Amino acid sequence: MIYYQAKNNFLNKKTLLITGAGDGIGREAALTYSRFGASLILVGKTKLKLENVSKEIKALTGKDAKVYELNLLTASLKQYQTLSHKISENYLHLDGVLHNAGLLGVIAPIIEQPANLWHDVIQVNLNAAFMLTQVLIPLLLKAPNASLIFTSSSVGKKGRSGWGAYSASKFAIEGLMQILAEEYKNSNLRVNCINPGSTRTNMRLSAFPEENQMQLKTPAEIMPTYLYVMSHDSVHQTGISFDAQPNCKKAYPE
Repeated sequence: MIYYQAKNNFLNKKTLLITGAGDGIGREAALTYSRFGASLILVGKTKLKLENVSKEIKALTGKDAKVYELNLLTASLKQYQTLSHKISENYLHLDGVLHNAGLLGVIAPIIEQPANLWHDVIQVNLNAAFMLTQVLIPLLLKAPNASLIFTSSSVGKKGRSGWGAYSASKFAIEGLMQILAEEYKNSNLRVNCINPGSTRTNMRLSAFPEENQMQLKTPAEIMPTYLYVMSHDSVHQTGISFDAQPNCKKAYPE
């Protein structure tokens, strides 16, 4: 597999927001984007985790990352609007947003899916992504070119037994991405999905506790896709669902 080769500092003067930035893929994306020059806004429910990632970014780059504690399960529209207002006070625009936060729920047949947990998964994976996107679009449209990225899954493209609310939420995310891509196809904003694939994360471990995690790719190993979709090289690509672990020899145009 040939990885996308990002140019040094290609994200200089870019401001990016990442949800679920406290650990896993979100943390790795924050560290990776910062290494290439981006200023980061870290959003998540656990302030201590976000602050630890911010410290890592400071140690790597000398830059401070903004930290915003926000519980996507319980946040109100007013809280999203307040977050947007705070960002606009500090930044002229946003160059990119990565919706990474997610809730797995339970792996069980539909008839055994607890209704309250179904609601929680849809709230975090879909409704929160919709509400945050809605309040951030004006900031994205102010950028010269902006990238809005949603996190998808293979079970959001083909239904699979037992994946219940998680699968349904990812089908909906794919649809939301396609709608937004059509609505903004004549603007500076491109909208895409990334399916990270089987990756060594705590969420994956909770879904497959007996799986050998050491055989999975680490979050760092799938970052080329995240760099490409956030880069200027993808500026004319919108409405696409990218696979971070494609079964092809060449994943990106040179």
